[in-house]
This record gives sequence, structure tokens and C-alpha cells, in this order.
Amino acid sequence: MATVHRNRTKLASRAHHVASALERRGIRATYRLHDSLLSNRRSRRHYERERLPLDDVQSRVVDSLEREGCAVLPFAELVPDEGVRAAVDEELDGFARRTEEALAREAAGDGDPALRRREGKEFVVRLWSYDVELADEPWLQASLSHRLLDVANAYLRMWSKLEYVDAWYSVPDAADTERRASQRWHRDYNDRRLLKAFLYLVDVDEGTGPFEYVPGSTGGGPYSGEWPWEPLGTNYPPHDELVERVPESAIRTFTAPRGTLILCDTSGFHRGGFATTKPRVLATATYSSPASLASLTDRNFRFAGDLDALDGSQRFAVS
Repeated sequence: MATVHRNRTKLASRAHHVASALERRGIRATYRLHDSLLSNRRSRRHYERERLPLDDVQSRVVDSLEREGCAVLPFAELVPDEGVRAAVDEELDGFARRTEEALAREAAGDGDPALRRREGKEFVVRLWSYDVELADEPWLQASLSHRLLDVANAYLRMWSKLEYVDAWYSVPDAADTERRASQRWHRDYNDRRLLKAFLYLVDVDEGTGPFEYVPGSTGGGPYSGEWPWEPLGTNYPPHDELVERVPESAIRTFTAPRGTLILCDTSGFHRGGFATTKPRVLATATYSSPASLASLTDRNFRFAGDLDALDGSQRFAVS
């Protein structure tokens, strides 16, 4: 009976391996189909027909993204409307305050704090997480504004999808804690060219878990060939091998004051959120191609606002 059990176990393991390989192959084929012929082809046509001009600030950001895969500037420079920025600050400062209060209750054993955390990334508390309805929330509206959306569309060279919006509160860990999940070097799995926005809501120093990035790890950059991006590829390479291939001098660490906006293509190598002395609080948004949504990912929110109040590229972004 032991031999039969071992044979069945081996058979089951092999079947799982084959099924996983077939699934991976199917996802990759679906992605390529949508990228070249279906979703992205239509999106590129929309962009070419209705391309909006960029101002000097937006053009500078796109140029930096093309050269290095990242750009950094004050949020106020890209979004000069003080009313928009004040509304974002009020919304997200409230999130940080409520999170700190809930964490304090949790530490005291005082009831269920209802903190939104995901298994494997318990160090991050989220404002919305997944499966929420959003409409007039200030950070959503800022992410959907043409100040940000047009930059994303120009970089992707197509009408993009606003795939993800949220705010994160990174809880400090002991300095000797092993890095987990997105605290490790990785490429985002969901698209070969995408844009993420990170808005710092606190001053971020070395102990606050700064965002780190390897410029030149996208496109045809000098580090783009190291574990190159592909759907469901090797997105988390071994740390010791990565540091051998990517020198410390090639890494950019974004220590910066509150109100700093970082835009980057996270199909390139990046990590962050390893806070050890103070919590890192930021707002984030992800813009990706329609192919990403078609084959790999789901939007983390449902838009519950008035679609008729949006123009074409904005409706496209949230639908």
C-alpha cells in the first residue's frame, strides 16, 4: 500500500505541475493575443485619434520615464490645484489617523480593529483594499484627472486602465526582520509596461521604508535583461543573485518629504515598505494596458460615479 500511495503522490504532483505549466502557457498566450491584436490594439487607436497635448511638466515626466523608468517631483507641480490637493490630504490624513487608532486598540486587545490587511502582507494596512465601490473620493478623482491620466496614456502610448487605487500604511518592523513580499526586489507581474504613482503622505527617510528602484531595468535599459519580464515569469529573483548582477550604485532610493510624487514603471525592479522606525504612509495608483485586465488582473474597485460626467479616456480608464 505504501508503494501505491507513493505512486499516487508522484502522479498527483506531476499532474499539478503539468496543469500549472499549461495554465501559465495559456495566460502568456492570452496576454500576447490581447497585447498585439485585441484589447491593446483598440486602445492604441483611441490614443492616436484623440491624443491630448502635454504641458512642460507632463512632458518632462514622460521623458524621464522613457529614459529611466521613473520620475519624481512635488505633487503640487503636477497637480497645481490647491483644492484637489487639500481634499486628498484630508482624506488620507484621516485614513492614517484611523489606522493608528485601530492599531493602538489592537495592541491593547480592545476589540476588532477591522484593519484591512492581506495574508502574507500583514505589514501593510490598506484604505480600501479590494472589492469596493468608489466614486467621488479625492484620491480616485486625482488619479483620474488628466494631470495624471494623460501622463500614463502618453507613457503607455495607449488609453490606459486605472487598475488600482488605494492608500497604504506600512507598520514598522524590527530592523532584523526578514523582508517579505513586496519588501523584496521584484518586478510587477501584471503588465510588461505599466505606470504606478506613489504619493508620500509623510516625510520618508531610511527608517520609513523608502521606495527603491533600479533605473534601466525596463525597456532596453542595461538591467532589463536580468530575469526579463514576462507574464508569470521569475518576478522575485533570489536576492543574493540580484545584488551580484545589479550594483548598489545602480539603485535609486527615494527618501523624500511629504508631498513627493513618484511615478515609475514597476515592470522594472523595485521594492519598498520595509519600515523600521516610523510608519510609511502613501497613496498609490496603477495604470496598465487593457491586456493586463483581460488576462491577468481585476480592478480593485468598481466605479460607482456618473460615467456621463467623464470624457472618453476617463470613462475608458474606469470601465
